[in-house]
Amino acid sequence: MTHALFTVVGVAVVGGGLYALVRGPASWRAGVAVLALVLLVSGAWYGLVQAPPDREMGNVQRIMYVHVPAQWMALMAVTLNFLCSVAYLFRPSWPKDALAEASAEVGLFFGAVGLVLGSIWGKPTWGVYWSWDPRLTSEAILLVAYAGYLALRRFIDDAERRAVWSAVVGIIIAVDIPIIWFSVRWWRSLHQMQSSPSTVDPDMVRALRWNAFAFLALWLVFLSTRYLIARARTEREMAPPPMVAEAAT
Repeated sequence: MTHALFTVVGVAVVGGGLYALVRGPASWRAGVAVLALVLLVSGAWYGLVQAPPDREMGNVQRIMYVHVPAQWMALMAVTLNFLCSVAYLFRPSWPKDALAEASAEVGLFFGAVGLVLGSIWGKPTWGVYWSWDPRLTSEAILLVAYAGYLALRRFIDDAERRAVWSAVVGIIIAVDIPIIWFSVRWWRSLHQMQSSPSTVDPDMVRALRWNAFAFLALWLVFLSTRYLIARARTEREMAPPPMVAEAAT
């Protein structure tokens, strides 16, 4: 019950924060960006100094404080892309299409960061930078798919056709999201299963949560800024030619 309550509150806070950043002045996004920077710096201190080294992996485990939040932000962004894609097909609107595009690009960025850091972490722990582990493979497929999604949006000139095709592709790609999350439970995997706060040192939990909030603030800034860019481009595309506009006046 407590976890469900925190989830509902978290979704409300993220949704409200994103709405405020989109509707508010640019200074709000600048303020959240400064907040993200402060949280990132202090989170680095928590992860590098305050939190103890892992009993098995030693100091190399500290990469978790960036790798895991990056992956969380990636999964949250691609889930948002799926929701916007479904919503657009049921009731088309340009804000939904713009948010779908923005979330796909932000998800691709954070996912790539998380995958690269995971590979760096894998070298001293698994002995190789890359293994065809179910989780790594399914996430790599997701990133390639979203790169194709963004390429599709660049190749289609008609805005309405582009939005519909992108929504369909976004829904198809989302099939990979639960595979990524449950892959460590469904198959024998090198990747460890999700940890629980009850089985981790409290200082590690605090460092991870602090960095998660830092990445969340950064996620909000990236997503809101990218959404406004997508909306501005769509408005330019849908605006009537100058001569038509002059004739109408």
